[in-house]
Amino acid sequence: MRRREFITLVGGAAAWPLAARAQQPAMPVIGFLGATSPDTSADNLRAFRQALKESGYVEGETVAIEYRWAENQMDRLPALAAELVRRQVAVIAAIEGPPVAFAAKAATTTIPIVFTVSDDPVRLGLVASLARPGGNLTGINFVSTELVAKRLELLRELVPGAARVAVLVNPAIATNTETTLRDVEPAARAVGLQIQVLNAETSHEIEAAFATIVRERPNALFVASSPYFTSRRIQLVQLAARHAIPATYPGRQYVEVGGLMSYGANLADAFRQIGVYTGRILKGTKPADLPVVQASKFELVINQQTARMLGLTVPPTLLARADEVIE
Repeated sequence: MRRREFITLVGGAAAWPLAARAQQPAMPVIGFLGATSPDTSADNLRAFRQALKESGYVEGETVAIEYRWAENQMDRLPALAAELVRRQVAVIAAIEGPPVAFAAKAATTTIPIVFTVSDDPVRLGLVASLARPGGNLTGINFVSTELVAKRLELLRELVPGAARVAVLVNPAIATNTETTLRDVEPAARAVGLQIQVLNAETSHEIEAAFATIVRERPNALFVASSPYFTSRRIQLVQLAARHAIPATYPGRQYVEVGGLMSYGANLADAFRQIGVYTGRILKGTKPADLPVVQASKFELVINQQTARMLGLTVPPTLLARADEVIE
């Protein structure tokens, strides 16, 4: 063999691995758009990643995830969604409420979007119908804003002497607030309660709301569903404890840090479903062919220690219905 032929042969052999790598499909990229921060959603993120893993997608190995967090600054969401579109992600998981879903929807009409919202996505205009979403969006409906009446009934059962209830809402999430206020007034009348609406969308405004509670002394507090309130749950729970106000919350995260009682969808289960849908879309299923899933697992969680601190006796019937009692 001539020397020139030998060098050509060796050079070609050296290029084989490079050519083989070039032929391998690129790792798909998921865009993850959130309203709050990774700390707020740590448990839910684990459920999301586990569902992806069960679908055959392991972060860093067979799929990449680009995270964008608004850190409770909703005006940042459009720019963050646009970043993910420029990154040419394969699918966007738009979590933590309607503003996130709307930002993703406005950014692209072609990239599949899987959302989580606590209000009716058909009424919001995100999808054409629950069974046949149409377009490039589908997702999970927590229906937490539709549980207002049930939460008030449970609160009245735990605090039977209550006559006036403060309702804390976040006006920055207009759709959630409108639905909560629409439902809470008739629900309160039905169980003989008067309500007082308090607004808060910053930490300072939360403090101001509790100053109003201290001054006007309602018998209990109803905290509405809001990603921002979830991120400030320690502040809310500590203020409720400091001022000895019985409070009901939309999710177990509050009760786990000392809140009195919560009733709402199991968010970890909902995020697991987001992971399932994201995996199916990566495998080629179109969002239009994936019906919007309505949360089916609701849980009542009671913190018995907090109840005792407030001088409340939890009725045995309520304890028997609780999915978890924290001692």
